[in-house]
Amino acid sequence: MDTRELEGFLAQHAPFDSLDAKMLRSVATAATVITFPRGEQILDAFTDPTNAVFIILSGRVDIWNDADRLREAADESLSAGELFGFSAMLTERSVGPRAVAATPVTIARVPAAAVAPVFASRPGARFLAETLLSTRHQALAAPAYSSVEELITTAPLTVEPTTPVSEVARLMTERDSRYAVVPGPDHTFGMVTDSILRRRVLVEGLPPATPAREIMQPATATAVVGESAQEAQITLLDHGSDFLVVTDRAGELRGVVAPRDFAVSPSTAGVALNEQLRRAGTAEELDTLARQAPKMLADVLGRGLPSGRVIAVYSSIVDTIVRRAIQLTFQRHPDLSTEAFTWLALGSNGRREAVLSSDVDSAVAFVDGTPPDEITRYRAVFAEVDEMLVGAGLMSDDHGASARRTLFARTNADWRAQATRWLAAPTDGNGAMMTSLLVDGRPVHGDTGLPEVARVFSDLRRHPGTMRLLLQESLSSRARLHSMRQVLSRRNDTFDVKTYALVPVVNIGRWAALSVGSAALPTTERLRVAAGSAMLPRSQASTLIEVFETLQRLRLRYQLLQIREGIRPSDVLVLDRLSAIDRTVIAQAVREVSSIQRRMANVSNYVPTADWSSTDGL
Repeated sequence: MDTRELEGFLAQHAPFDSLDAKMLRSVATAATVITFPRGEQILDAFTDPTNAVFIILSGRVDIWNDADRLREAADESLSAGELFGFSAMLTERSVGPRAVAATPVTIARVPAAAVAPVFASRPGARFLAETLLSTRHQALAAPAYSSVEELITTAPLTVEPTTPVSEVARLMTERDSRYAVVPGPDHTFGMVTDSILRRRVLVEGLPPATPAREIMQPATATAVVGESAQEAQITLLDHGSDFLVVTDRAGELRGVVAPRDFAVSPSTAGVALNEQLRRAGTAEELDTLARQAPKMLADVLGRGLPSGRVIAVYSSIVDTIVRRAIQLTFQRHPDLSTEAFTWLALGSNGRREAVLSSDVDSAVAFVDGTPPDEITRYRAVFAEVDEMLVGAGLMSDDHGASARRTLFARTNADWRAQATRWLAAPTDGNGAMMTSLLVDGRPVHGDTGLPEVARVFSDLRRHPGTMRLLLQESLSSRARLHSMRQVLSRRNDTFDVKTYALVPVVNIGRWAALSVGSAALPTTERLRVAAGSAMLPRSQASTLIEVFETLQRLRLRYQLLQIREGIRPSDVLVLDRLSAIDRTVIAQAVREVSSIQRRMANVSNYVPTADWSSTDGL
């Protein structure tokens, strides 16, 4: 096949079919055409990363995407027009695949220097995103955790606030960019994107002379150089944004990254699965994709990602499953609007601490003025959402906190009024328990601001009686190795790590954050912001943080082992299955937490309530 014939062939197959004549010619000219007999290995990118892309001109090639399954049947068989090797080339890492000629085959090998510009173009990036996000290519997105600035591939396009949108559109087209950044005062940034231009100019008919500041949207998803790519990914997913603005520590713009940058980056951990979940078209597809989460968690944990970040990734995945379940369910009820309510994740997922045994607790805040009979209709649909979540493998407690229950589905005004009553009289209507649930609330659909109920409880310090009662409630779950029932029945071979070790730390963190007026959600962050008070000296806060992180890591490892053995994940550890070191760690952790609980109880008896949150420490 000569160069001209190769040009014609490439022009018929993605991503080369969108290239202009000049770029197409450069790719064809740089290519080397090679033939392979049946059974011959063409590429083993698990051993060495390739610096080229391979395009099949004729024949079929068997592909293995998983290094652990090379002795099994091929994962897929590619035919003429398809390509492989691009993931290893782009990441410069040994991430596969292995390719073997299934029939006599002819290949065009294109070196990286010639083909890289193809993938940098918008059509090429779209091809990569769609390919790498497909289920069969998940193994290609092998993570190696780097910093967020390593994802920046080009200098950001910036425009002035006064730039007419016609000029913004021209610059975006010229730079082949899907966005333009609009710098604002005090290191703030706005974004003009393709979708905004289409909606505001083409659909709404704004004149071309409209300044950029009138159509831009605030860049809510931001990251700072030095942050891990994993943290940046979580930020992007939490905000559901199309772009993430990256700044230096002084607030100056450094670049912009998008989900597709993670999809082709060695920094990926979970973003591919998240993107697939976001696009799930049916409940069955959502179910199938959601059940891949444990394998992905085991993989990234095994590759060295800290357990705390692995758990944060899982919480983001649960958020995505919940959002998509809401969307798919309400598609069956077009007469009800998803804009009428905010869905709050409660409990461990609200704190971004969900593990495989965690229940999906929820509450809903309706816009004020929503009629009671309409709320009843919504609650019936929320029950369908719960059913879809259970179908996707998430845990649910029929008697727990759920938006389908009247107690957890109210208007914003009702939540505000009820929280005020709980603050004044926490013994009424299970006020202390409801407070503990609601202050962990985090919006995952709807209004992303601080929930009304959380705003009310930020005033806890002005209610010393309630403050004392909530402390007593927080300390009521004591850390201990065995319950009295276990001792009496001589059944001391198991240990509920959640009930007797983690919940006491979570309760202390929640109360401590309330006592200093912090809206922080993760337990470790709550302990950090409250550290140094009379009730929680810094040394003891540090101890609790270490204990929590250690036990969460052990808990996650144990649950992944249960999943691998086909056992429903649980918080009950079988002590005989733990190593001697792990058993010692648990015993020491429980002793540390119990000691801190006793000290807090003593301080509450002898130190005035007004001095509990004093930063003088003890």
